[in-house]
Amino acid sequence: MSPAKSVVRLEHVCKEYQLGSEAVHAVRDVSFDIEDKVFLAIAGPSGSGKSTLLNLIGCIDTPSAGRVIIDGQDVSGKTPDELAELRSRTISFIFQTFNLFPVLTAEENVEYPLLQRPDISKAERQERVKFFLNTVGLSKFAKHRPNQLSGGQRQRVAIARALSTRPRIVLADEPTANLDHKTGESILSIMRAINQAFETTFVFSTHDQRVMAMADRLVRVSDGELTAFGVKSGERWSFVRTKAAAKQEAEVQRLQEDPDLKDVLEDPVLREMVMEDVNLRRALLGDHVDNSG
Repeated sequence: MSPAKSVVRLEHVCKEYQLGSEAVHAVRDVSFDIEDKVFLAIAGPSGSGKSTLLNLIGCIDTPSAGRVIIDGQDVSGKTPDELAELRSRTISFIFQTFNLFPVLTAEENVEYPLLQRPDISKAERQERVKFFLNTVGLSKFAKHRPNQLSGGQRQRVAIARALSTRPRIVLADEPTANLDHKTGESILSIMRAINQAFETTFVFSTHDQRVMAMADRLVRVSDGELTAFGVKSGERWSFVRTKAAAKQEAEVQRLQEDPDLKDVLEDPVLREMVMEDVNLRRALLGDHVDNSG
């Protein structure tokens, strides 16, 4: 069997922002592939770089160094208009705050991105709107405005809107964050079913354990670095150990050698906090953390 085709490839990607006189390294030398049709979660604590990675994959932002390749196209040197064209045909987004137009009905919100596509006729737009609202179970709510819908229903409208352009990739930024537990699980189940039925690639930015459990690929990031890449086969995960993870473990080992901290790090919750937060490790190590490669 031939290997699965990559729909996204990141090659030594870095992203640096200038905050006053200080340079902020949001993403540091990250490389990985996203195969076609997968359900992938990018996981990490707040400030880890996961949302920046999602923006780079979504062509909302461009890397400071390295290459981002989407569906075979290197996007690094493209103009804003070229990026917009690529997004309109290849990528869709689902946001935690839904981002629906309050003055439009559910069906009008779903139709909106199709209005930017002159190659799609009015008849086809109507057909797609009807089909995808039915797919997420909202046919009866087509004429409702967002303020007449529950949070879960609004997120389902957002999913239908994302699917209406028939994208290769759907990017979801914390899609369950503003939903209660039961509604969040329902939304995840809908997205997983769509992933399997339409073979659409889903990429999540999340810290929700339910998303990670449902995913078949897992990218873990911390302090802008890739710390783990996992592939699920059946119910078993296989993880690739990364250089950044090895560096983290070496730092934690140094902390464990301190008699004042050893007992604290035996607590699994505190240990995970230390593993994920480079600034905490730096403080505990007295600002002697190794920041090289």
